[in-house]
This record gives sequence, C-alpha cells and structure tokens, in this order.
Amino acid sequence: MSTQVTPVVSPDRHRDERPPSGRGFGSLGGRRSLTGWIFLLPAALLILVMNFWPMFQAFILSLQTGRGAQLSFAEPLWFNYERLLADQTFWMTLRTTLLYLVIQVPIMLAVALVLANILNNPRLRFKGMWRTAIFLPCAVSLVSYALVFRTMFATDGLVNDVLTGINLIDAPINWLGQTHTAQFVIIIGLLWRWTGYNMVFYLAGLQNIDHSTVEAAKVDGANAAKTFWYVTLPQLKPMILLTAIMSTNGTIQLFDESYNLTAGGPAYTSMSVSHYLYEVSFVQNPNFGYAAAISYVILVIVALLAAIQLKVGDKRD
Repeated sequence: MSTQVTPVVSPDRHRDERPPSGRGFGSLGGRRSLTGWIFLLPAALLILVMNFWPMFQAFILSLQTGRGAQLSFAEPLWFNYERLLADQTFWMTLRTTLLYLVIQVPIMLAVALVLANILNNPRLRFKGMWRTAIFLPCAVSLVSYALVFRTMFATDGLVNDVLTGINLIDAPINWLGQTHTAQFVIIIGLLWRWTGYNMVFYLAGLQNIDHSTVEAAKVDGANAAKTFWYVTLPQLKPMILLTAIMSTNGTIQLFDESYNLTAGGPAYTSMSVSHYLYEVSFVQNPNFGYAAAISYVILVIVALLAAIQLKVGDKRD
C-alpha cells in the first residue's frame, strides 16, 4: 500500500509567486502610468509653450517701459502698475466693463434659462426651427453683426425710423453719440448674440434631468413654478455656474462690440478695458509694457471673479 506524500510549500515560496505590487516603473501599473504620461507629454508641452510661456513673457514685459521696441526695465519695476492707479481712462473703461457685466450677464442668463425651459416642452411644435433661430446669432461673425447694429442704430437708421413712425420719439436719437445710449446699444448687441449660446447649455442640462423627480413633485401637488424653482433649478446649478463663469470672463475681455459698434466713444465712455489695452498697445504711442500691465490686471480680475463664483456656487456637502 503506497502512501501519498503531500509536498510542503514554504510561506516564502507563496510570497515569491505573488504578482507585482504595481509600484515602480518595472511593474505593470508603473508601465501603464508611464505610457499615460508619454501620451500626455506632447499636449502638456504645447500648453506650456503656447500659453504659460507667453504669460511669463507678458509679466516680464509689464516691468518694462519705453516706446515701440525701445524697452528697458522700469525704475522701480512696478512703475507701470503705479501708473495704473493714476490713469483715469483705465478706471473709466474698467467701470464701463463692470457695468456691462452687472447688467448684461444676469439678464442674458435669465432669458436663456426661460427660453430653454420653453423649448424643452415636449408638446411645443417646430422645436428644431425655434432652437435654430435663437442659436443662429451665435454663428454670425462678430464684425458682421456689429456693423449691422451700427447701421441699425445710426441717426438715420432703422431703429429711429421705426420709433418715429410709431410716434414714440419726436426726433431721431443719436444712439452711438451719447454715453448711455451707446452703452445701451452694446448691451443689446451682447444680449442678441450670446443668449442663444447659453440657452443651448441649459437645454442640454434640462434634457439630462431625471424626469421622475419632476413627476414626483407634481404628484406632491407642486405647480409648474414651484417644480421649476425647487426641483429643476437645483439640478441645473452646475450648468448655471459654468455659464456664469464663461459669460463673466467673456464680458471682462469684451473687445469686438466696443471696437466695431461705438469705437469706444463718445470720449472713451463706452470703451471696454480690453479695447483700451488695444489702444495703448497699437494706437496711442505704442507702450507694450504698460499694456502688459493692464492685461495682468484683467487676468487678476477674471481669476478673482471666477474664484468667487466657484466659492458661492459650490455648496457640496
């Protein structure tokens, strides 16, 4: 009768046969991580060269003074930033830009949200046509639409003809030659072009909302207004935050409307701060160092406003 002998395996052998722990570049996990970094490296280098390196050069440029290419480091180095504090034109254009931001952005986002809610109604007919018509202004060239608005709001333009024809005004209004009316035209132009763009974001967000939550609110007796306010709107919060940040950044960097619609007039009162930066850089005795300092102030303002919006909008537990 033979006896079967069971081999004894030492614990060390099992330890030696365990798969690699995944640490180090020699392991499977390490090789995968290295492969990922290799694929990311070209894009990271492009971002570094095309974005961050010019930003660093612009900061160095903001510490220099001179005209054209005849630049030298300022004494003191922060001279251009001190000059900003005494530049009344800069502060006026900054106040005008903030005025556009405070008035135009809330109205635009509110109207876009209402339009998205209307166009999300499954019983609405010709939804494709309405969506295309409202979004179409966003596809129009900035220069083209600015020139059309400039023609419409001219002294002998369509707007004055219509208002005179229905007896709302007795004489043509010089829309582009007065401070408040010129600012009003820019705000109207911004609303016309960008409302549909933001509406598309809200429409996409509405279509991703769980319909069962809306149905549950209706079963509980909530009317349409309460359902929208307490159920739909909270679920759109990330999209609202995104559009608010994008719209804020775009308005702070506003240039085309100021340049093409009113040319900054009258007397710089409708000019945006980015338009003023262009004037300093290429029109008024080009001073690239001072213009770079203005650009960094715009960067700081955009970053601060975005940080505030993220802090206020992000209420996750």
